[in-house]
Amino acid sequence: MRPIHWTVLDKARLGWALRRNRWISDPKLRGLARWFPPARLIARRYARSLFDLTAGFVYSQIASALIESGLLARLVERPLSLREAAGQAQLTEHAAETLLKAGASLHLVEQCGDQWTLGSQGAALAASPGVSEMIRHHRLFYRDLADPLALLRGETEPELARLWRYDGSADASAVAAYSALMAASQPMIAEQAIAAYPFARHRRLLDLGGGTGAFLEAVGEVAPSLELGLFDRPAVIRHARETGRAGLVFHPGSFFDDALPSGYDLISLVRILHDHDDAPVSRLLAKIHAALPPKGTLLIAEPLAETPGAEPVGHGYFGLYLSAMRSGRPRTFREYKLMLADAGFRHVRKHATPLPLVSSVISAQP
Repeated sequence: MRPIHWTVLDKARLGWALRRNRWISDPKLRGLARWFPPARLIARRYARSLFDLTAGFVYSQIASALIESGLLARLVERPLSLREAAGQAQLTEHAAETLLKAGASLHLVEQCGDQWTLGSQGAALAASPGVSEMIRHHRLFYRDLADPLALLRGETEPELARLWRYDGSADASAVAAYSALMAASQPMIAEQAIAAYPFARHRRLLDLGGGTGAFLEAVGEVAPSLELGLFDRPAVIRHARETGRAGLVFHPGSFFDDALPSGYDLISLVRILHDHDDAPVSRLLAKIHAALPPKGTLLIAEPLAETPGAEPVGHGYFGLYLSAMRSGRPRTFREYKLMLADAGFRHVRKHATPLPLVSSVISAQP
């Protein structure tokens, strides 16, 4: 990482933050909120935010229970009575009602008379199978976070670190599990990349670490003339072949240790870089720069740290997730721009995506 320089703007920001914090923590604010409506709104906002910090894990577990019980999937098909919902979840009616009312408070489900159906958030969740798969996957992450300080001190052996093995030692069942997770969540990333970047201008696309090829398949639908190559570890490539992805050229290997195939004028890294530490990322960027033709392009698609409107996603969510992986860190666009420049890329651009919370897109040319 390059050094962070202390500026006049930083000093002014710190001064403002100290004054703001003194004001928010002043007991007089609560007294003012009793009779001054603007102060009341501010106090309520901070109270709700603090409670959400306290109850966030509970909210996640409510969503997990609705998914694991099969209730969410059944409610996609049709509304259910309380009795039917209890039978589906294998709960008593009292327990099922507790779960459903909890889900209703989060707009995951909704009660209409004596019937239960999807709420607005539940409908959005049902339309995004990748999110459901991530919620299922989080049972591992939550176990790693049972003692977050022990995790950050390196005193535990995180389950996520065992799952996401990049040394090729993961067994076949682990490869199948994380490949399925990536395949389910890739469409969300692919949607953002396809909306942001004109893939059809290229002839050949090589996706590094592309799993079973879900991203390439999505790109191929909008750019059918594009030749598609998939580069991943041999165990993942074997699994990708078994899934029957048509029209892909397979390249087994390690993009850190092995030579990259030549002849591709577009190379993509989809949720790859933030999984790795700075030194290997810098080496990989330099290797890609050397493999690209003079007018070739590198495309990076992943969530960025400090994205306006999605700040907790970067250093909040991915900061802890990658700590549990024991590899990588969230990075800002500015940090990637500097790393790309060090690797020899001179034309770096950030492309607007419909949902930057899901993914940002960066293109770079030599």
